[in-house]
Amino acid sequence: MRILSGIQPSGALHLGNYFGMMKPALELQDQGEAYYFIANYHSMTSVFDAAQRRQNTLDVALDFLACGLDPKKTVFFRQSDVPEVTELSWLLTSVTPMGLLERCHSYKDKLARGLSPNHGLFAYPVLMAADILIYDSNLVPVGRDQKQHVEVTRDIAIKFNQQYGEVFVIPEPRIREEVAVVPGTDGQKMSKSYGNTIEIFGEEKATRKKIMGLVMDSRTPAEPKPDADRNLAIQLMKLVAPAGVAQEFEARLRAGGLGYGDLKKALFEHYWEHFAAARRKRAELAADLDYVHQILQEGAARARAQARGVLQRAKRASGLE
Repeated sequence: MRILSGIQPSGALHLGNYFGMMKPALELQDQGEAYYFIANYHSMTSVFDAAQRRQNTLDVALDFLACGLDPKKTVFFRQSDVPEVTELSWLLTSVTPMGLLERCHSYKDKLARGLSPNHGLFAYPVLMAADILIYDSNLVPVGRDQKQHVEVTRDIAIKFNQQYGEVFVIPEPRIREEVAVVPGTDGQKMSKSYGNTIEIFGEEKATRKKIMGLVMDSRTPAEPKPDADRNLAIQLMKLVAPAGVAQEFEARLRAGGLGYGDLKKALFEHYWEHFAAARRKRAELAADLDYVHQILQEGAARARAQARGVLQRAKRASGLE
């Protein structure tokens, strides 16, 4: 089984990235042949500063390795180091109906939030399809909000196969529903676009301030809170605290007597401890960047070897060779 996943270097990685994509991807390292990439081509639809993209890409590599990615088990690389993916994207574009892209929630959501539309933003799902299909991927772990893009990939692959023969493996999405959408500091989905993130490796003082600023209601500490399970701090604590801890705090909220300030302080302490070992590992990696670049280069060489074969298969089938 080949597993494929990618993450954009569009800013500092946060808890939504970690629990929605990174953690499930890391858990899959032992279950198959994993191909994980830094989607720097995709970041060009939203990041327009070259130096920022370069730094973000390095930060993603450091973050992923610090959190437990094992380059001996996983093919880890920069998307742009495998240019075959953009060539395959054109082949796929030629069989992709406009209506399929126009119906994509992600594009419509970005337009609704005032992003200036460009072709890259519109055609994003086609490049994503190329990312998935060029490695003969069987399984794609995604958040619930990305499920549609995997479905679009399946539709494009099926259409290409119908037109030119059985070229592509049809991938399946895997979604961990219980943490597929991580709430941000304002209660919406955690997203850099909303400015409501808690970073995985945020600076201590700034992150404490963010967590202490979580939006709560106006009830006093003494009041029982029967809806404690919907409390934002409780939801986040369930992700970062040891088993059972969040349930204890939830019970105290229901009973009354627990102040929101004390709850948020506890949340910060558990968040800080949860990533303590990863912070130490990240500092070690940042002191040896030659090693990090070597991992990415070796990963790219392995990824290109696979990508060339699939691209050649697609070109031959479609009469380009």
